Amino acid sequence: MGWLFYTDRRVKTYADEKSEISRLCTFEGETRKTELVKACKVGSTWYAAARVTNIDGTPVEDTTYVTDADGSITFGAVFLTRYDDGCWGYKDMEESAGPVESRAPLSLLALLSELKDPDSYAHAWRQRCQDWAAIPDYEEGDKIKLAAPVTLTDGSTCQIVTATHYRRARQKRRCYRIEETGALVRLSKATLAGSELLSSAKGAASPVLAEFMAGQRE
Repeated sequence: MGWLFYTDRRVKTYADEKSEISRLCTFEGETRKTELVKACKVGSTWYAAARVTNIDGTPVEDTTYVTDADGSITFGAVFLTRYDDGCWGYKDMEESAGPVESRAPLSLLALLSELKDPDSYAHAWRQRCQDWAAIPDYEEGDKIKLAAPVTLTDGSTCQIVTATHYRRARQKRRCYRIEETGALVRLSKATLAGSELLSSAKGAASPVLAEFMAGQRE
């Protein structure tokens, strides 16, 4: 399915977007109905969990999902969104259709029904979401070893860096100091996948804690 834009410009705010996502995930047919359980926005992408139930109360039978104890199934959906000349638009896909964007929060994934096929697109998508969530959120002063050397724009590489920041327009922006050269570099979160914490800023900044730990080892 392609993009659909609202030329009436009725969607303008975060609240408007969430309300529209809820509407798109809520409908009722002759035998089944679907309702939004949870929606989260990450960047410009909305992730949704939608529950399907049979109107007559019987358990939902589905080829992709294992029926939950209450007889329903809950699936994940991805809504790519953007504004074009003030008009909000979206492109939606169900998790089993193989969406590329995969940053759904773990709290949303926990609401989804189990999958019958461990080799399905949906299973791969959920795993990518979990892998993204597992990337550490390092603190100022943490010394890190990247999973593999990263090639910079000047052709040099770096692998051991320290989390720090620089200021721009009164805001702190995360960057990393290269161990070998002391130069600062911006790294994407994806670059930190599989990285290792070599030393923690918390431990280094607490001489009292260091003294206590030293006493414990004696």
